[in-house]
Parts: sequence; C-alpha cells; structure tokens
Amino acid sequence: MHVHVYHENGEAKFWLEPVIKLAQNFGLSTRELKEVEKLVNSHQQEITNAWHKHFPN
Repeated sequence: MHVHVYHENGEAKFWLEPVIKLAQNFGLSTRELKEVEKLVNSHQQEITNAWHKHFPN
C-alpha cells in the first residue's frame, strides 16, 4: 500500500506498510520530504481507510 503526494515543486511516493518509507522522490527538497512524511504519519489511518474504500479487494 502506498500514497502519492503532489506538490508544486514535485511529487513523492511513500510506502505505508510495513512501515512508512519514501519510495520515490521527484523534485522535493529534503525539508519538504520531512514535512510530507510527518503529514503521512499523522494521517496514516485516514489514508489507509481511504485506500481500502477505493480498493475494496
């Protein structure tokens, strides 16, 4: 399971399982990536619930 994060400076993909981990980065700075990772961590359950709703199987 993963999440894509889009930003005006680029985008990133984070794996959500088994732990939150950066998979790919296209243009985001280290500072931006750290902020995004914090947001993904703080909203992990919401993201996971949305994933399961969108992909029910």
